[in-house]
Amino acid sequence: MTQNIYDNPDFFEGYSRLGRSVRGLEGAPEWPSLQALLPDLADKRVVDLGCGFGWFCRWARENRAAQVLGLDVSENMLARARAATTDDTVIYERADLEHLDLPEASFDLAYSSLALHYIVDLPRLLATVHRALVPGGQFTFSIEHPILMAPMHPGWKVDAQGRKTWPVDSYQMEGARVTNWLAEGVVKQHRTLGTTLNLLIRTSFTITHVEEWGPTDAQVAANAELAEERERPMFLLVSALRE
Repeated sequence: MTQNIYDNPDFFEGYSRLGRSVRGLEGAPEWPSLQALLPDLADKRVVDLGCGFGWFCRWARENRAAQVLGLDVSENMLARARAATTDDTVIYERADLEHLDLPEASFDLAYSSLALHYIVDLPRLLATVHRALVPGGQFTFSIEHPILMAPMHPGWKVDAQGRKTWPVDSYQMEGARVTNWLAEGVVKQHRTLGTTLNLLIRTSFTITHVEEWGPTDAQVAANAELAEERERPMFLLVSALRE
């Protein structure tokens, strides 16, 4: 089963205070880049894998999606999503993405934000998503960039000139990485960039966009704390089609 860290009280309390939790999509600096990858949602059937508080689900409906299904393993997340949603066309269900089953050719768009790096059996999930999309359907997702996840120890290194450098350790060693982000014992699955992209190709997706996301000049000007995110890619954004 997917680690249900979001139902850990300490983790959930910390997560609820993040900018993306308080402000929604507008609080996620990578959102403009993700949004640019999305198709016109009018009359589209949409599934959100790891829907969290339901921000994207509600946005999709506001942009005329015909129906939206939000899936998450966390009861805490789903409760918050349901409380914030008044549209019956948006449905939330509890689902473990490790064992997900979706009807064949039932969605036009599959979307996922910062959830797939928790998945152990990613090949199975990708096959499920591919099967659930109609021909021409789109899969757009973000994950933590594998360089961000690669360090085996936290924090910055400092070179001889006193400059901070990011500690990229054991990048080629794929598998579980345990971090203490917001709570102790958070498990994420490290894969190289090549592994993730090749899994999509082997699942018969056609990759249409790959972006190693970093903040724009305007974003750094508005929020100086984002400047250090230019030291290495923060997120990986990918869009692919089911032909």
